[in-house]
Amino acid sequence: MTTTAPSDLRPDPARPPGDGSLAEFGYRQELHRSLGRYASFAAGFSFISVLTTVFQFFAFGYAFGGPVFFWTWPVVLVGQLAVAACFAELAARYPLSGAIYQWSSRLAGLTFGWFAGWIMVIGQIVVVAAAALALQTVLPAIWPGFQLVGGDPAPTSPDGAANAAVLGVILLVLTTLVNMLDNRVMSVVNRVGVTAEIIGAILIVVLLLTHSRRSPGITFHTQGAAGPGLLGALLVGSFTAAYVMIGFDSAGEMSEETHHPRRTAPRTILTALGAAGLLGGLVVLGGLLAAPSLTDGHLGVDGLSYVLTSSLGDGVGKLLLADVVVAIAVATLAIQTAACRMLFSMARDGQLPFSARLAHVNPRTGMPAAPALVVGVLAAALLLLDFASPDAFLAIGTTCIVLLYLAYAMVTGPLLIRRLRGTLAVEGTDERGGTLFSLGRWGVPVNAFALLYGLLMALDLAWPRAQVYDPAGGHWYFQWFTVLFLAATLTIGAGYRTVRKHRTPRGAVPEEAVQESGVRVGRGVGRGTRSNAV
Repeated sequence: MTTTAPSDLRPDPARPPGDGSLAEFGYRQELHRSLGRYASFAAGFSFISVLTTVFQFFAFGYAFGGPVFFWTWPVVLVGQLAVAACFAELAARYPLSGAIYQWSSRLAGLTFGWFAGWIMVIGQIVVVAAAALALQTVLPAIWPGFQLVGGDPAPTSPDGAANAAVLGVILLVLTTLVNMLDNRVMSVVNRVGVTAEIIGAILIVVLLLTHSRRSPGITFHTQGAAGPGLLGALLVGSFTAAYVMIGFDSAGEMSEETHHPRRTAPRTILTALGAAGLLGGLVVLGGLLAAPSLTDGHLGVDGLSYVLTSSLGDGVGKLLLADVVVAIAVATLAIQTAACRMLFSMARDGQLPFSARLAHVNPRTGMPAAPALVVGVLAAALLLLDFASPDAFLAIGTTCIVLLYLAYAMVTGPLLIRRLRGTLAVEGTDERGGTLFSLGRWGVPVNAFALLYGLLMALDLAWPRAQVYDPAGGHWYFQWFTVLFLAATLTIGAGYRTVRKHRTPRGAVPEEAVQESGVRVGRGVGRGTRSNAV
């Protein structure tokens, strides 16, 4: 007999985890499970994409923070490692696509989890657009012919902003096609790209450090900083590190396509962030030490592309920039893939419009094609903002970071509450019989630090600083873009949930209760039965 549940809290599986089967969560295996440990690592590393994001935001960090902005890097890395450690625990216990949505809904209820997933997927779509814009910081430096619009390649100029949008749309067409082909093709492209990026990043670090013009002591100076004082320089300069070190949860997003996910995903989440954090910090330091000048204005406008070509020569510099182009392409692909898995996971539970279509997996390719098309089209539409104003570039980049940080906090917050109540499941084994990853007695302090750090960083990023978001003046909406975008995201989400609730036929069992009771709710929703164990 079916009964309704008193709340929409999603329970843990009836039996202890261990076999990695989706059946214990009420789902069928539809995505092809073909990714090994390196491919899982590549999923997280390519989303972070050190070369993409450092080259994209180095100039901004230096312009506002000066050389001292380097020290924001280890601070952000420590904070994100705390978040990643919490995620590693959850990846071991809930190896499901749509990680943020799945984790949050199982910790705090389906409604809360829906909003976490909604914020996350919108943030991911914005990140896709921001990553595609990074081509403008590299391609014109390799060959002026890549400047298809106008003659000024600077991303902050009208010509550069418009050209960035054109190049970004071209890249999105390619990544969308790959995301619709086959997950094995996507995996190969991702692994090859990540390997090339790691090799390129190491070469860049070695060459920059061997071409140093000054000592590391320069990182204690704020010369040339536009930020208001040392604290202001550090707060704004932290944007670079904050933008780089996101997306490590992608290894969890790909859990349903990974062999031994309970064992693999926690390790690759941490190793992807750790490797990216180390390499990225060295690239930033190398750029500061090898720059021809810290005061001629080039470093705050042209960034690392200027350092490579001027310090290493056009030949070597442009060869390394070509590797950065590969990194940007692979990063855009990986971020789009993560957004597709989030849409797929939410649609599979019937939580989005056109759920049946979005949750459909091609049995031959093992890929949900509709989400790839949706993400590609929406990201391309966001790029059109660059035609309106060059300031849109920074607005888009900052907005996506804030959304992801808030979505992360919607996982670490409920997780901390479960820890304090003593209701977090800590037992279980992975696919090889080993103990699941756990923070043990360090769980509460690490979790609390992760939550506090995430909320403070989101506040720092979203703060409407006119000198940052509207330096030319006259565009108040860019100054408040992040706040307005977040408000619009929440309003649209709440409106959809309200309309959806009122459209439930009278006398019908609410979907949350149906999912709780373990009743199949139709095509694309649950794909099976859910356990009603507590």
